[in-house]
Amino acid sequence: MLTRIIVALVRGCTRYAWLTIVAGLVLAVVAGAYSVRHFAIDTDIGKLISNDLPWRQREIAFDKAFPGQNDLILAVIEARTPEQARQAGLDLEKKLVPQTDKFIWVRFAGSGPFFDTNGLLFLPTDEVAKQTEQLAFASPIFDILIDDPNLRGLTGVLEFGLQGAERNQFPREALAKPLAKVAETVEQVMAKGKADFSWRELASTEPLTDGDRRTLISIRPILDFQALEPGKVATDAIRDAARELDLAGKYDARVRLTGPTPIANEEFATVQEGALVNGIGTVAVVLFILWMALRSPKIIAAVFITLAIGLSVTTAVGLMLVGALNLISIAFFVLFVGLGVDFGIQYSVRYRAERHNEGDLQSAIEVAADHSAVPLTLAAVATAAGFLSFLPTAYKGVSELGEVAGAGMIIAFIAALTVLPALLKIFNPPGEAEPLGYSFMAPADRFLERHRVPIVAGTLIVAVLGLPLLYFLHFDFNPINLRSKKVESIATYLDLRRDPNTGTNAVDMIVSSEAAAKQLEERLGKVPEVARTISLDSFVPDDQPAKLALIRKAAATLDPILKGSQGAAPNDTDRVVALTESAQSLRKFAGKADAKAADAPWVVACKRLADDLTKLAAADKAMRDKVEATFIAPMTVVLNQLRAMLQAEPVSIKTLPQDIVSEWATPDGRVRVQAQPKGDPNDNDTLRKFAGAVMKVEPTATGGPISILESGDTIVLAFIQAGGWALLSIAILLWIVLKRIGDVLLTLVPLLLAGVLTLEICVLIGLSLNFANIIALPLLLGIGVAFKIYYVTAWRAGQTDLLQSSLTRAIFFSALTTMTAFGSLWLSSHPGTSSMGKLLALSLVTTLAAAVLFQPALMGRPRDLGK
Repeated sequence: MLTRIIVALVRGCTRYAWLTIVAGLVLAVVAGAYSVRHFAIDTDIGKLISNDLPWRQREIAFDKAFPGQNDLILAVIEARTPEQARQAGLDLEKKLVPQTDKFIWVRFAGSGPFFDTNGLLFLPTDEVAKQTEQLAFASPIFDILIDDPNLRGLTGVLEFGLQGAERNQFPREALAKPLAKVAETVEQVMAKGKADFSWRELASTEPLTDGDRRTLISIRPILDFQALEPGKVATDAIRDAARELDLAGKYDARVRLTGPTPIANEEFATVQEGALVNGIGTVAVVLFILWMALRSPKIIAAVFITLAIGLSVTTAVGLMLVGALNLISIAFFVLFVGLGVDFGIQYSVRYRAERHNEGDLQSAIEVAADHSAVPLTLAAVATAAGFLSFLPTAYKGVSELGEVAGAGMIIAFIAALTVLPALLKIFNPPGEAEPLGYSFMAPADRFLERHRVPIVAGTLIVAVLGLPLLYFLHFDFNPINLRSKKVESIATYLDLRRDPNTGTNAVDMIVSSEAAAKQLEERLGKVPEVARTISLDSFVPDDQPAKLALIRKAAATLDPILKGSQGAAPNDTDRVVALTESAQSLRKFAGKADAKAADAPWVVACKRLADDLTKLAAADKAMRDKVEATFIAPMTVVLNQLRAMLQAEPVSIKTLPQDIVSEWATPDGRVRVQAQPKGDPNDNDTLRKFAGAVMKVEPTATGGPISILESGDTIVLAFIQAGGWALLSIAILLWIVLKRIGDVLLTLVPLLLAGVLTLEICVLIGLSLNFANIIALPLLLGIGVAFKIYYVTAWRAGQTDLLQSSLTRAIFFSALTTMTAFGSLWLSSHPGTSSMGKLLALSLVTTLAAAVLFQPALMGRPRDLGK
């Protein structure tokens, strides 16, 4: 009955060929207009997994309580010195704050006015005592620099240091490092015209870290999820501001952006990168393959027009079904081209074979329909079932892809049996002079027939012997590894992740009160995998009375100095005199060293700096101006920080700034607790153990490592479910049509064999499964079953020598076309998309090999259906 219906459909479409074609084109135009009008992409990656899952509910609840954590932009300002990074950050913040049409808020991360003022209170009491004592001791230096902020003042500081060493207030060896650094700076300015100098580095006993030379600004942007890059307006505004401020020229600073929004933006851009070139290349290769398969421009044109109509209609239907495509479901374009063309090739090759046999155009079209009815229908429904098997899963991104692509397979099937025959009738391709089979495959047919038992047994033995390899099959749960490490946002994130103070892999929990937060912190403090915890009370320093007393004592000495005014500026002659006198003082000081200390570092540094100051005194005024600016600009930053630091006041929960409170407590009194991991933050196992350990203590935890753990389990379960549903639905479909369990097994066994071999090869070539490429496995069932169905139905019809037949030609070129479409994803700059294309192409190779080489041997000679 199915065959009669399809033949009647084809006959009717060819009888009214022009009407069919016009109707198809009109439908495509209407569908295209609908798609243009309603086309939308939802780039919110938070929606790719069902919101009904418990861990997603926790994420949503946390985002409601503390909005903005999942769409932040982190501007990372890096310079050669802490002072340059600090000043560049201040300039950038001042530029961005007024742009309220692009940003909800702009804040210094881990710094800002509160920490500028109260930073000392967060140090241990003995460290506060040490630093305030050092500041008080240096008060004469500050006095000199504030009164005389120029080269003359700098030489005064130098003289003060030499006098202190003369009075044995500190060892002379302590002068070696600062004098050498000053000399190096002067030499660089005179040689290159610029240099970097840091007073903080000069005073530090430890080498500065990358974190010391970095300033972070946390920005919450206004996003447009209807755009492919929702935060592009905001990120462009930040980069424009950095250029307009000339941060690179003024402070030798660079601004890099990371965080959820820039990472998402650049991921979408990476997906698009090279897409046009790859697309054109793919179309060219597909056209070449079609030419090899069909050998007729008219038939190729008919297949392409049919494919275009089907794609237009599928796009419109897909938008009707899901409203807006997501970042995964948009891949249906590639899937439709790769799979939809299969129906066109199968029907067209069959038509060519019948055109050779029948000669008459109409007869060839109808006989092709007669022979293709059952296998094409089975292939279309089975492929659609493979896609639709995702529908019951919680992986919404792929579920919607399955819904759209499943509908697309049915549309492609209908188009192949309506529009394609009508186009063939109108185009009337020339007849076929020669058979379409592969006569050169006759020896292979005979070999498979004579040695079918060893071939089947040997193949199964190889697959079984390879099963232990599956133990080593690796699933990469970390989504960062699916993103290009070359793009700025990911490279910056990986840099920050090495710094434990940035908390890039922290997890968060919400408790009912401050008391509950303290109890939770105590429990988490006992977990070996937890490095430290933070909550609202972490911003209230301990031992404040003692620390404040020390700060106020220092302030009593320093405040009058820091609030002083600048004296009369020297002229250039005064600066030359000061430089000359300081050079003499340095030589005199070095000359007091005994014979044993003649080569001591401090002596060498004194002589070196004396020579440099002499050269600077002999240089022109412009050079002295450059050297002066090199030392004075960072000094201004340090003095401003010092003024703020000495204004520390008692801190309590009630006096904390609102921006800090809003990040750690809700208006109804709930408190956020954050835990940070111990160990290598780049190690997936470390993060999974950390996430698991925290969840044992507090099952309501959420955050990056928790999301990686839970989403990994969710997605793996989704694909297991999808694979199970696909296998079950295809088996039922095959049973309904084929009526024999043996024939169902003849179809499914090669398919399962291809799946096992694909996974074993993944281990051998080091290809890990991940959230992106795992999509290939359930699709393998839907795609691969089509090839098996074509052979089984031909075998059931009594056809022999399958490798020599036109069917093998159709299957080979269909697989090659599909492989090219999927393989084009392999060329993507996006690692996740590339890995998807790689595994899809690999699975198609194993599927084709199982269909062409293993299945004929498994089936053997056709059974006598007449008995």
